[in-house]
Amino acid sequence: MKKSKNLVLSGYPQKRQKEFFLADAKYVAYGGARGGGKSWALRRKLVLLALNYEGISMLLIRRTLPELRENHIRPLVCELSDFCNYSETKKCFEFPSGSRLQLGYLDSDSDLLQYQGQEYDIIALDEATQLTEYQFQTLKACLRGANNFPKRMYITCNPGGVGHGWVKRLFIDRDFREGENPDDYKFIQALVYDNEILLSQNPDYLDQLKSLPPSLKSAWLNGRWDEFEGQFFSEFDYHKHTIDVEQIAPGAKKYCAIDYGLDMLAALFVAVDGKGDCVVYDEIHRENLIVSHAAELIKEKMDGVCMVIAPSDLWSRQKDSGKSIAELFSENGVYLTKLKSERIGGWMCLREFFKKEGKLKIMRNCQNLIRCIPLLLHDKHRIGDASTVPHNITHAPDALRYFAVSRYGDIFPNQKIASSKKLKDIIKKEKRI
Repeated sequence: MKKSKNLVLSGYPQKRQKEFFLADAKYVAYGGARGGGKSWALRRKLVLLALNYEGISMLLIRRTLPELRENHIRPLVCELSDFCNYSETKKCFEFPSGSRLQLGYLDSDSDLLQYQGQEYDIIALDEATQLTEYQFQTLKACLRGANNFPKRMYITCNPGGVGHGWVKRLFIDRDFREGENPDDYKFIQALVYDNEILLSQNPDYLDQLKSLPPSLKSAWLNGRWDEFEGQFFSEFDYHKHTIDVEQIAPGAKKYCAIDYGLDMLAALFVAVDGKGDCVVYDEIHRENLIVSHAAELIKEKMDGVCMVIAPSDLWSRQKDSGKSIAELFSENGVYLTKLKSERIGGWMCLREFFKKEGKLKIMRNCQNLIRCIPLLLHDKHRIGDASTVPHNITHAPDALRYFAVSRYGDIFPNQKIASSKKLKDIIKKEKRI
């Protein structure tokens, strides 16, 4: 360890940054829009912790190595080079007090291996919405140590990206699951308007944000989490497409559309009136169900349902049993109608629903469907398709896609399945949309 000199830290925290410095929740999120001074605040927070807690161990993560180098390594080396040692090989700053700041990247799940089993008192995630919930949860397990140092995780974030859903759930919607303590989570919003230094030094930046397309402007300038870059269903509008829970119109025909895998059962129950207007009135969204249990849950809500719609892949035979999932459902009293599961065409069918005023409404008790639809992202490699990552948000929208195909798309014409012809006849009688 080189002999330290006096360390002079430049800059002074602005109001929102000071609030971030003083926050003492276990998980603190800072930001929510472009230009809020997130990276500087995060670096300064970690340096101050290193100076105030001798021997503290910290980890700073960015998604890619080039981003890590440009946003954090270079400015930290310039600021700390005369005060503490930096190892480029280990990407670690060692302070005279014995405190350590490790820097790392997390471009894929395989990169998690280098952190598993490690212990850190502080973990910082810069641009956390670029990380998946699985990566976040895995790193949470590294937040431990047999000492009296605070155990905290600090994240910066903007709307958008693969991690948009979990960040929004925890810090914006505050929709907590079992084992998550609401008191542990705090969000500090910082907009470009809170960064007086940036606005004085680069006044054109505000005009750049104001000139963005509406959805990006809403997210990056105003910090709106319901519109963001890469959102697949920009047509979806909570106020237009959701309604309070109400009675189903008399004479409406009821359907169920399911997406099933061992990881998740998503089942949507939809009523269609004589004009072809559709209302999703109930849902099932449950993890880790075998077919018999899934079938029981569906049957509990089947009152008046004339058809259970499912994608064609459920007719593939399983290697272990020689039976298809569809056969197993039928053995448990749920008889499925086989539909094409072509993705791009199916999403187009669903877009038609969202575009036509009043054709599709979702009752607000269907919270998982309403939560997941706006979180779908565009597939970066397949134009017109939705990304399958993060996978846990895709099941309910997939089930709605299957229902949309049953209304707009083509059913398998030559399958020897009685219910397929029956569904065609029903739709014709309803004066199909």
